[in-house]
Amino acid sequence: MENKTAIITGAGRGIGRQIAIRLAEDGFNCALNDLNETDLAETKAMIDKYGVKCVTYKADVSSYEEVENMIKSISDDFATVDVLVNNAGITRDSLLMRMKEEDWDKVININLKSVYNMTKSVSKIMMKQRQGRIISIASVVGVIGNAGQCNYSASKAGIIGFTKSIARELGSRGITANAIAPGYIQTEMTEHLPEDAKQKLSSQIPLGFLGTPEHIASCVSFLAGKDSSYITGQVIHVDGGMAM
Repeated sequence: MENKTAIITGAGRGIGRQIAIRLAEDGFNCALNDLNETDLAETKAMIDKYGVKCVTYKADVSSYEEVENMIKSISDDFATVDVLVNNAGITRDSLLMRMKEEDWDKVININLKSVYNMTKSVSKIMMKQRQGRIISIASVVGVIGNAGQCNYSASKAGIIGFTKSIARELGSRGITANAIAPGYIQTEMTEHLPEDAKQKLSSQIPLGFLGTPEHIASCVSFLAGKDSSYITGQVIHVDGGMAM
């Protein structure tokens, strides 16, 4: 993947950071996005040892204007844009009757509108190149739902529908579009859960344990590589069997 470039949103920590590291291991140059510049700098430091070009960009991906400006900068900094990983996301969990409108809007804008913003901007470049890979991180709850997460579930279900639609629109230009639906993944959020809560989560998973960011990164690596060239419009579950 020498001289190919991947854009990763939400690359400052967690799953996004691990995706960036894995793609750097694969030889991709990396354009890293996040709002937290300290987190971005830490991710970049981890990537620099792989000898690839890595540039960080602070931008709010829920803002179309900020995304447009960021993509212009990325185009100036890199020769091509070959892979887009839409990973940025937040949670604002609450039962519907208690959910504030601002928490609905925030989750939809950051999780779903960002995918529209990024994909629309990047696909213009990919269409001219007549090649590209768009990989969006959805969630198992976008398929099966989850009490207390109607905003998050709706945003992730929207990503799935969006992915299938753009796969049909962009396929003739040599661009694939796929989504990954993670299950319960060990991140900073789950680290603080009580042990009995972790056990309860594990009991819902046929394989019996929580996934890791590396599991998601491995799937991204496959979808970004040459072996996935005939796969598009798919939702790949990386969930230990939760959504069979």
